Amino acid sequence: MNIDSIKRGIVLDHISAGRSMDLYRYLHLDELDCSVAIIKNVKSNAMGRKDILKIDDTISIDLDVLGYIDPGITVNIIEDGKIIEKKHLSLPEKLTNIIRCKNPRCITSAEPSLDQVFLLADREKGEYRCMYCETKKAARYT
Repeated sequence: MNIDSIKRGIVLDHISAGRSMDLYRYLHLDELDCSVAIIKNVKSNAMGRKDILKIDDTISIDLDVLGYIDPGITVNIIEDGKIIEKKHLSLPEKLTNIIRCKNPRCITSAEPSLDQVFLLADREKGEYRCMYCETKKAARYT
């Protein structure tokens, strides 16, 4: 298989195998006018198998969303065909308006204009808690 390198854009690497389509949908990559390559089940020494997304343009990406969906992702920023910046993601400490509280008694149910804020409660379990009512929510990757 031949996937060309990109001159300017973003490469999302070290995506857990099978997760690239989740990211594609969550980041609305289908709405872009540029090329997007989805490479699934690539052999990896460190991970066994992984997915890769190549975006042939620079776009704004919410790194908290990426870290929440799959905290092991590496974000490579490409300029002139070379990596100019590499970011290693992890679970974010705080999520704002990424997930919603399911507790019907939470203030966010009565006040829908309030931000949905979740704080990382347990990094090992990938557990978040609503800032207002402390309802638990597991990270997306679990």
